[in-house]
Amino acid sequence: MAKKAVVLLSGGLDSAVTLFYAINKGYECFALTFDYGQRHLKEIAGAKRIAALAKAHFEAVSLKFPWKGSSLTDKQMILPVKRTIREIRSGIPSTYVPARNSIFLSIAASYAEAIGASKVFIGAHSEDSSGYPDCRKGYLEKFAEAMRLGTKAGTEGRLLVEFPRIDKTKSGIIKLGGLLGVPFEFTGSCYRGGVKPCGECDSCILRAKGFKEAGIKDPHFGLNI
Repeated sequence: MAKKAVVLLSGGLDSAVTLFYAINKGYECFALTFDYGQRHLKEIAGAKRIAALAKAHFEAVSLKFPWKGSSLTDKQMILPVKRTIREIRSGIPSTYVPARNSIFLSIAASYAEAIGASKVFIGAHSEDSSGYPDCRKGYLEKFAEAMRLGTKAGTEGRLLVEFPRIDKTKSGIIKLGGLLGVPFEFTGSCYRGGVKPCGECDSCILRAKGFKEAGIKDPHFGLNI
């Protein structure tokens, strides 16, 4: 029987590549996504389609953050747009959702324990770490240690949290995704979630930069922007 793994799948580019990476490593994957009151549900539909194409199990969990605290969960807040790469990488932006990865990873660890999965994968990577503190390598290492100490499976050496893309660039992740056959056309990066990507929010800008540096055309636009 194949080893089981829970993969956090937001519907975005990084998590999709991580899902296909885990499958390529021989894991039977259980994709886990969240409806947490974000601005749009387009990414959830994308995650479901990506999971289906990858022949992975799919689970969607609904949460509520009534206190909001982020421009991704509060439409009254203004999304940052048209920022330079230097601006994007300086400080913590309003799109940070308080303790989101801690919450998502805890639920993923619970799911993994319940189904006997030996791994939890998250697609966080270095280029996000300057903005989001819960994407940093140090944080993820400490969280992995907490799950090792604080779960039955962890204390028995049967559950690990892995973040295989943490030291990779966006362009490197895109190149790997191309090799693994990731359906980039179904991945969603835009924070606005419109019919077409806005091309102006931080996520769209970082995605465009990644595709350009990878020398691969983004199917969202048909060309690099």
